[in-house]
Formats: sequence, structure tokens, C-alpha cells
Amino acid sequence: MAQPTTEPARTASAPPPQHPDAAPAAGGPEQAAEAATGLDMLLVDAARGPLRRLVPPAGTALRFGSALARKPDVVARRGGELARELGKVVAGRSELAPGKKDKRFTDPAWSGNPLLKRAMQAHLAAARVAWELIEDADLDWQDDERIRFTATNLVDALAPSNVPVVNPLSLKAVIDTGGASAFKGLRRMVKDLANPPRVPTMVEPDAFTVGEDLAVTPGAVVFRTDVFELIQYRPTTETVRALPLVMVPPTINKFYIADMAPGRSIVEHYVSSGQQVFMMSWRNPDERHADWDLDTYGQAVLDAMDAVERITGQEQVALQAFCSGGIITAMVLAHLAATGRQDRVRAVSYAVTVLDWDRAGTMSALMDEEAVQAATERSRKKGYLDGAQLAEVFAWLRPNDLVWNYWVNNYLQGKPPPNFDILFWNADTTRMTAGLHRGFIEVALKNALTRPGASRMLGSPVDLSAVTVDSYVTAGIADHICPWQSCYRSTQLLGGESRFILSTNGHIASLVNPPGNPKSTFQVAESTPPDPDRWLQQAETVKGSWWPDFMSWLGNRSGEEIPAPRELGGNGLEVLAEAPGTYVFDK
Repeated sequence: MAQPTTEPARTASAPPPQHPDAAPAAGGPEQAAEAATGLDMLLVDAARGPLRRLVPPAGTALRFGSALARKPDVVARRGGELARELGKVVAGRSELAPGKKDKRFTDPAWSGNPLLKRAMQAHLAAARVAWELIEDADLDWQDDERIRFTATNLVDALAPSNVPVVNPLSLKAVIDTGGASAFKGLRRMVKDLANPPRVPTMVEPDAFTVGEDLAVTPGAVVFRTDVFELIQYRPTTETVRALPLVMVPPTINKFYIADMAPGRSIVEHYVSSGQQVFMMSWRNPDERHADWDLDTYGQAVLDAMDAVERITGQEQVALQAFCSGGIITAMVLAHLAATGRQDRVRAVSYAVTVLDWDRAGTMSALMDEEAVQAATERSRKKGYLDGAQLAEVFAWLRPNDLVWNYWVNNYLQGKPPPNFDILFWNADTTRMTAGLHRGFIEVALKNALTRPGASRMLGSPVDLSAVTVDSYVTAGIADHICPWQSCYRSTQLLGGESRFILSTNGHIASLVNPPGNPKSTFQVAESTPPDPDRWLQQAETVKGSWWPDFMSWLGNRSGEEIPAPRELGGNGLEVLAEAPGTYVFDK
């Protein structure tokens, strides 16, 4: 989202130009998962209500209108193009067709029924002109993102596929079920609208069971504070790497994004590769914990490191952090560097983590002063920011994938959504404390991590250039929450050597990317020049998952192999509960 990409060619048969970072129209739970899960910081929330999605800020709307008013010839030409195309549509001579990845109009009736075909083509024609007018306006980055955000929601909402009496899937379901589908769909709609996040359910709440279907890698809680539980996973190899790995998950959603179903679990793969693995599992905070801030969570990382060093007898650890957990981890490393203790960390990995917020996408563009004040005031009053409200914001960032796709399936057809583990995890939201929410907003709004001393962690000024620990940075080329170029810029902020890995997948699939998928690839280069596009030009494509590559990279920094511990815990830290622990079940 930070760097506009090339739009599709605008031929007669091409799909209507979309927001440069918009995903293809919904085509299944995998695509929805890419859009559903994203940057846990959630810098703005639904504080200003749903109309915000359909109406751009007044200043942006005024500048957009003024820009077009200065180009009356362009507006007239676009209007003429639309009129001519609509004339072709009415006459049955239009060649407009949806893109191959646009699943909204795949039913044969959309091309075989003359009325439905005309409705579809009229929508595509209007959408194409809308995107062309936005291009013609040539707004600055922030206004452009805001207008595209509004236009995406309006255009997607007005698609004829969303209309019950028009969508052939809806009509067929009514006929096939004798009208039962309509009643089922209505019940689902009423239930969804009655509770946050007030968008169609993406997965049934009983589709999976944590500890039985998900988060089942054997291990135990060996340390617990008010803020987190520390899980140690049971080795499955006779020897293990001496250097233990401490994993720092996001601060919204549960830790088991790294421990999905067997065969799709990052933790499972690491353990089977001979890695000692410890996982932090954050507590789901409530109003009692409103004051927990960046320092609170930074100290928690240090507490986890202390416990791991005590259990393993090692003086160094490796860290791997995800998304907002990566922001906290980077700041902790800066604190260690400032206090002369950086040698406690031998290596660090940042997964889909943005440290440089310059033009970091739609969420950044939407972060005007009013939104920031509304968001922070709302969380201050409640003591936390509710994950359900934040899920609503992200759903409307990708309405085709996360709203209208399920609107058709759940409501128009009266069907239950398909079961998909990542979407179940995504729905298992947690709260963010008011203090942490405020801290993340301040860091992002000031882009503070790019300037030495502009932020502090545990009393120390944060200077990421002083962090000389070797880093392994991963991103997804299709990630619209943490754009890969923004993730790449971490390699320029951090001292030490960096290895940057670019997966062909999006935000979550770039993480949950097990070996064995023939479609998975990643790109890597020997150096990390300042320009991400130059890096991309010199990068080579490697087939498969990056998980084995990371294990190899970490193995080169893990020292000797030692006999695997026979018991979990040790040195006074005993087993408190079997994995996945107790905090993961907090609602």
C-alpha cells in the first residue's frame, strides 16, 4: 500500500481498474484470510461509525472535486466514454467482462442471461470510469488513498451480485430450498448485525477447538506473569541447537498463528528441525490493565528472555517476532543496545513487521487528526480497544473479500461459511490496552522509529541503527496491511547484517507457509541495497517455503548441538500447565 503498483491494462475485456493494492474479488477463504488479518496496531478504529467508509473526509472530497473541476475536458471525455459504453451495453455490443479472478460473476447466468449480463457490464463500465477519474485527479498520496478507500467501498457495495433478486445464486438457492435459504440468510444477518464486528461471519465459532484442532504442538507453560505465559515446546529430536528461540507473537489475536493445525504449524516445523522453541502467549487484557503500555510489553519480552536463559542455561537467545510484536521487539533491542546488553540476543527475525511508517498504506492515509483523537479517546474511556471493532475496520479495507463474498454466501444463499483455520484464528480476537494503543499510535504518527531518540523504551532512547544483531526480515509481496516495501525498509534502519525474504503470498500466507505447497516460492538476494526495487531486480526466486531457509540461517548462528532436554522447565521453573496454556482461552 505504501508504493502504488502497476494497474492492469485497460482493455475492453479487462476488469475495471481497482485500487492499486486491492485484492482480486473474493475467491475462497484463502483470499479472505489474506485480507482479514493484518497489522495489530490498528491505528484507527470504528469510532466514527460506518458512514466513514462511504464518505471521504471533507477536505479530501473538496480537493478531489476541485482537481476535476480544473480539468473539465477530461471529465467530459470520461463522461462521453461512459455514455458510449453504456450504449453498447444496452445494444448488446459491449465486450466488457470481469477479470479471471473476479468470482462475483462466475455463474453462467451472468453471461447467458441478457438482463443480468447488461447489469454486470453497466457496473463494470461505471467502476472503470470511477478509477480513471481518480487517476485523472492526480491527488497527493494521502488524498488519493482516502478517495480510493471510499470508492472501493461504494463500487463494491453497488455491485449487482449483492442484490438478492438479481444474483442468480440467490434465486437458485430459494428455488432449491423452497424458500428456506432466505429465512436462514435473514437469521444469519440479524445475528451478525446484533454483535460486533457487524460484518458477515467468516467462520463458524465452533468450527475448530483450540488445543484439539489448533495449537496442539506438545509443550507446557513454564513461566507466567500477569502479562504473558511462556510455553516451552517438547523436543522431538535427540539433539537440539544450543541457542533457544523465543517467539514474540502479535498483541492482537492469539499466539497460535504460529501453531496452526498439524502440518501447517510454524512451531511444529521448528521443533522437528531441532530448534529449542519458547512462545510468549499474551494475556487478553481488560479495563483493569488500561495502563499497560509499550514499556509493559517490552519488559515482558525481557522477562521471557530471563526465564528462557534460566531454563536452558544459555547466555544468549534468538528472537522471532510477528507484526506488532516485532515493533516491541525492535524497541527492546534498542534498549539493550543503549544499556550495553545487546549481546544477550544472537539473532532476530521480523515477520511482516513495519518499523518505518512513511506512506505505510491505507491505514496510514486514513490516520487524520480526527481519527486519532476518536480512537485514543474511545480506548481511554473503556480501558482497551476491542478486537471485534478493529476486525470491522479491516473487513471494510477489503470489502469484496471480507464482506460481500460472505454476504452472498451467508445471507443470499443461506449457507454457513466454509471452515478455514486462519479465519477462525482471525475471529479469535483479543483486546489492546489503552496504554499500548496510545503508544503504537504515537510511534506511527511521528514515524518515531526512523529517528534516533524520538521514542523511548524502558527509559532508553530508541536508536535502531545501534541494533547490530543479525536480522532475518520476511514480507509478503501481496500483503496489503504491511506492504513489502515498508517491511524492506527495516533492513536500512537496523544495524548489522540483514537477510530479506519476500514471499509470493500475502500477510498471513507468508507466515503460514508450510513446505510441500508446490505453489509457494520466495525471493532472496545476497545484499540489501537502499532501494527495494533494486533489491527486487537482483533477487532470485526459490521454490518452496522460507521456513527451512530460516532454520538454516538460524542454525548458522545457534552454536553447537546439545542433547535435548528430557524434562520441560528447570532451575526452579516448573511446569504450570500443558500447552497451549490458559491465557489463550481468555475471552
